Amino acid sequence: TYIGWILNGVRGGLAAGLLFVLPGFIAILLLSFVYVGFRDVGVVAGLFFGIKAVILAVVLDAVRRIGARALKTGVLWSIAAAAFIGIFFLDVRFPVIVIGAGILGFLGARFRPTHFIATAPAEASEVSDSRASPSWKRAVKIIGIFVPLWFAPIVLALWFFGGESVFVHLGLFFSKMAVVTFGGAYAVLSYVAQEAVQNFGWLRPGEMVDGLGLAESTPGPLIQVVQFVGFLAAFRDSGGLDPWTAAVLASLLVTWVTFVPCFLWIFLGAPYIERLQGNRQLSAALSAITAAVVGVILNLAIWFALNVLFAAVAEIHAYGLRFYVPALPTLDVAAVIMSAVAMIALLRFKVGMLPTLGAGALLGVAYKLV
Repeated sequence: TYIGWILNGVRGGLAAGLLFVLPGFIAILLLSFVYVGFRDVGVVAGLFFGIKAVILAVVLDAVRRIGARALKTGVLWSIAAAAFIGIFFLDVRFPVIVIGAGILGFLGARFRPTHFIATAPAEASEVSDSRASPSWKRAVKIIGIFVPLWFAPIVLALWFFGGESVFVHLGLFFSKMAVVTFGGAYAVLSYVAQEAVQNFGWLRPGEMVDGLGLAESTPGPLIQVVQFVGFLAAFRDSGGLDPWTAAVLASLLVTWVTFVPCFLWIFLGAPYIERLQGNRQLSAALSAITAAVVGVILNLAIWFALNVLFAAVAEIHAYGLRFYVPALPTLDVAAVIMSAVAMIALLRFKVGMLPTLGAGALLGVAYKLV
């Protein structure tokens, strides 16, 4: 969206952003229909079994790649460790971790900037495009257009279905998510999984992993998995509508409240990007957030691993801490083997993600059919 804005202003940003999202939306919508209607069929069950095993390796690889880029100092390593302990053992919410890391980095830049900045901030430069000139008038106009667009479907859902409907809950939750999507999809998916599975009960743990597999294997952004969450949530709680109709409406709603804020942030902030690149305190805050994100993604990887490799995982609270305890007899040996092979392919032999996903899917089908 930002590249489109650079090339052709708001129209370019809209064209680039919409065409980036649309293929993934269509693909996830079709696959959600298949998942709900046919997931118990042998071939489809095998596809998802194989994809889930590979996804575990993909998430672990993401931890490695992001950590290698982000954790350049001891302080940043400490922030990552604290974020992991906070979200995994103490059940601290992702927005709290993001805000806390940002404040710590912002303040730390004043006293120990070399400890908080993973890479040197770029030199500031003047914006060359006259369309990019920042102004209060322009900012008010952008806010006046995109904020009403953002919340319009939530207001309509409130009007037609009431405040306790799944549509309102989906709209408000994913609107909140759109404000804290620092660190990319892997980071925020930990937050989504935590809320959608444990708090709202929209999905079961294995279904969240299936959704991530769908998003990884289709065009478009990984965060499109939120559409799958909305689809299943509304299918199960349709509020008097036909379940399939409710699921499609929820897919549209969730996609809307996830991506309309993206256009708002880009169009509102794009004229300031060049001027902010040289700001050390902002760079330190973002470096601290990125370090925290590494710990959050590690939490996601472990959570996924437990739910992919074991059929039953208990959540125990003791001494103010939370522990996940897998039922050892439910260990899926086939899933362990396939995940290990996928990790070797990705990490050792540097096989691409899509070929690995494809091979995993085929092996999963063969295993289930045999």
